[in-house]
Amino acid sequence: MSQEYDLVVIGGGSAGLVAAKFAGKMGLKTALVEKDHIGGDCTWAGCVPSKALLHVAKTAYSARSGADYGIMVDNPRVDMTKVHDYVQSTIQGVYRHETPEVVHEEAGVETFIGAARFTDAHTIEVDLEDGGKQTLRGKKFVIATGAKPRIFPIPGLDEVDYHTNLTLFDNDKLPERMVTIGGGPIGMEMSQAYSRLGAQVTVVSPEIMMNDDPLVGETMQALFEKEGIRFVLAQADKVYEEDGHICVEAGGEKIPTDMLLVATGRTPNVGSLDLDKAGVKWSEKGLEVNDNLQTNVEHIYGAGDVNGGPQFTHYAGMQGSVAARNALLPGASNGKPEVFPWTTFTEPEAAHVGLKESDAQEKYGDDYQVKLFSLSNGDRAQTEDDTEGFIKIIHRNGKLLGATVVSKRAGEMINEYAIAITNGWSVGELSNTIHSYPTYGDMVGSLSSKMKVEQLLSGVSGQVWNVARKVLYS
Repeated sequence: MSQEYDLVVIGGGSAGLVAAKFAGKMGLKTALVEKDHIGGDCTWAGCVPSKALLHVAKTAYSARSGADYGIMVDNPRVDMTKVHDYVQSTIQGVYRHETPEVVHEEAGVETFIGAARFTDAHTIEVDLEDGGKQTLRGKKFVIATGAKPRIFPIPGLDEVDYHTNLTLFDNDKLPERMVTIGGGPIGMEMSQAYSRLGAQVTVVSPEIMMNDDPLVGETMQALFEKEGIRFVLAQADKVYEEDGHICVEAGGEKIPTDMLLVATGRTPNVGSLDLDKAGVKWSEKGLEVNDNLQTNVEHIYGAGDVNGGPQFTHYAGMQGSVAARNALLPGASNGKPEVFPWTTFTEPEAAHVGLKESDAQEKYGDDYQVKLFSLSNGDRAQTEDDTEGFIKIIHRNGKLLGATVVSKRAGEMINEYAIAITNGWSVGELSNTIHSYPTYGDMVGSLSSKMKVEQLLSGVSGQVWNVARKVLYS
């Protein structure tokens, strides 16, 4: 027997949870279908466990490097079993706010745990985890099945044991040596974490932080190398076992390792949904959706990583809200905003919003300006021994177009620039608000103030001032 719903949401990660709760709180009959765990990758294999592990690793690193500041700690030891337990307890602490019972209590949403597939454009069949089956019919659908690790076809890789973000947080042993294939956010965060816990880490990747400004990759590589992380800037050519260890060949080197992490990106989860039976267009790149997140089938929407766009929890949550709103209410909102911040949570953090310099070149040619501010000029950065980062501003005649920040608090600082770009502010307008001192935010205000003064003293306004200065102060 099938059950009828106003909205059926497939996928219980960030996008799916937001979409389902939106509909449920509106008083609409809503079903949420999740194959594994409510909370998705963010709770179980992404944001939550990775940040918990980074916190532990920072604690170990601070103890080990305390002598630089006059704090003597004798040979701190890492108990990886307790590290594992802490990470898992953090996951459970977040999950207790996302259980099917909580989602039902908060929004009246009915949850089904099992794999879903379409049988027609208004019907899905769910293979429930208890072995049963359930047929659900929906007037509207939001597909939010997320993404999974993308594994490049490296010869020999499928013949050895390796970790991805899906399995790494189950590990309870600290390897002596670790190789990470991939220099993106996941690879960089986890490489630094394991290095700080005590492993000898090598990162194998032709590029570092390839989606950020090139200066980010250069800066992060230099800082990581100071912590003892080694980089082989090449593709992995081959993986195999030798003498009880895994070996990675890259850049003409043979790199033996006790643990291998593959972090080479993510690919949308679309292949198992039988989307063809619903008439929905899709490819390996994800669902094909318009700016309103609508597929070619008008009552079926896509949200989050499954669309193949930016892979961020906050972006997915935003799309979940927009997809549900567009599916259920009159009118339509844009679910693909150009302005959104992102952060890689290494130490220092690397954050970005708006246009990078390459984007500005492509869009405006030479008609844009760049301002670079070293954190060594920031008072709070001096107190935190955080002077090797920077703020890079892209603007056009004073109008803020983009910003990149590398600092211990970059993820917090970038939000101020995101607000400014969203509201079309000039760079100088950030200085109109008094910033608390000494803070990282004060560096944002100080740079804005300096740029405002520079603009006032240049061009026509500068010429006017020079005339006025001679009259007033001669």
